Amino acid sequence: MTLKPDGAARRPLVVAALVIAAMTLLRIVYASAIELRTDEAYYWTWSKETALSFLDHPPMIAWFIRFGTAIFGDTALGVRFGGIVAMLVMQLLLADIVRRVTHDVRAIVLAVLMPEAALYYGLLMSKVAPDVALIPFAMAMMWSLVRLALSGDGRWWLAAGLFAGLSLLSKFTAIMFAPAVAAFLLVPDWRWRWLRSPYPYLAVVIAIAMFSPVLIWNAGHDWASFRFQGVRATTNYGISLRTVGDYIGLQFGLVGFVMLPVVLSGLALTAWRGYRAREPVAILLSTAVLVPFFYFLAKSLTLRVGDTWPMFMWPVGFAAAAINLSMLPRERWSARMIRWSIFWVKTAVVSGLAFVVIVFLYYVAAPWNFLGKIDPIGAEAGYEEVAARAHAALDETGATWIATTDYRTYAMMRWLFRGRVPVIEINERGRFQDFRDPGMDRIRGQAGIYVGREPDNHASVWESIPARREPLAKVERRWRGLVIDTYALEKLTGWTPDLSPPKDSPLFQWRVLAGEFEKRELA
Repeated sequence: MTLKPDGAARRPLVVAALVIAAMTLLRIVYASAIELRTDEAYYWTWSKETALSFLDHPPMIAWFIRFGTAIFGDTALGVRFGGIVAMLVMQLLLADIVRRVTHDVRAIVLAVLMPEAALYYGLLMSKVAPDVALIPFAMAMMWSLVRLALSGDGRWWLAAGLFAGLSLLSKFTAIMFAPAVAAFLLVPDWRWRWLRSPYPYLAVVIAIAMFSPVLIWNAGHDWASFRFQGVRATTNYGISLRTVGDYIGLQFGLVGFVMLPVVLSGLALTAWRGYRAREPVAILLSTAVLVPFFYFLAKSLTLRVGDTWPMFMWPVGFAAAAINLSMLPRERWSARMIRWSIFWVKTAVVSGLAFVVIVFLYYVAAPWNFLGKIDPIGAEAGYEEVAARAHAALDETGATWIATTDYRTYAMMRWLFRGRVPVIEINERGRFQDFRDPGMDRIRGQAGIYVGREPDNHASVWESIPARREPLAKVERRWRGLVIDTYALEKLTGWTPDLSPPKDSPLFQWRVLAGEFEKRELA
């Protein structure tokens, strides 16, 4: 289907714009109404630092948060605003990719509405994670390579290198697009033209230059980020059908129960079309999704794949599915095949939008808890009561600082106290390299309040801490009437925490804790 006359073409675009505006407003309401979750608060603490990079991830997500809080302050919307903008940028890039390849209004509209109808993008992209920063830059890299394929202008390699570097500066999983770029370069008939050209090599240099803050930080910190992620990437807990089911189930839930099969079928046809005809764009888009998809499927045999890990790839899949729909009549597929393809894509969009709205209402307006402790939002709620009880303990004891022994509690206490009281995680100090002084003048020689989830208050790490501990109280963290966790509050005296313990100290051990994190997630 080619572009329609102006009046006819405008109507579906106006409808799409109205849907996007309404869904953007929904995301803004969600971002404002739901208290930060633990990882979001953790990344917010990064935004307060001047470190070049961080143990867990590159620094881009901290810069996104700093951008949002510069506009809206240290509010939930301020922290999450970058994700709302990233969604809109991703949609603009999707629309332009599909427009340039197909010149088909229907395909363009579907391309921008498909992410709105996928739960992760339509709602949860307003939840801060490094993937939120990665997605628009990864799409910009794909957009640059599509421009290269359509124009033949080698300078687009340089733009692709720029956005590739920014993608890596967002999250290391961007490297999983490398096989797609390699296939895009080597499989089509143009391979010798580009292998002899300086542009692809200059693109690599530009990407490394953009990634250099992470390289510089790691060179000065024993390559900590790469070793940390290496533990997670190579962890193996044995074959488990449960983790395979978790991975597949998450893709259905976050992409869509109808949308996922639609996208995968579109990707399969795109791959068949691309590799059969050596067509660069089809090769690029299909390989960029199918390689990571099957990699994570293989990893899920022995490891729980995180819910956000594959989310960087599906927007490319939306582009491929929309382009595939436009290609079917041009390739003279049967009318029945075309009719059913259109039906299932429309069904995926309509049912997906309805599902996103229902999930939004469940979290923002409903009083019920249908999922119990496995609810992904509710499981990290209820820290306000813990912080309130810790504040009362500070007043009652005259203590001046708060101690924790896990980064989630640390992050939530820092977020909820907003700098009024120094908060220190007294172990896992490998996470906090190059962090600023938290206020040692208010800590040294003063009593502190330990806030820890049971049974962390009995962990072996306390054998390395010579503080005197006085139990004070227990407080329950609840969500919609359900007890999620119980926290112990203790008074600490006679000890000042060491913010820079030796790397062989149990108070530094990020390597072990990376593995323990995966075990907790698997459990």
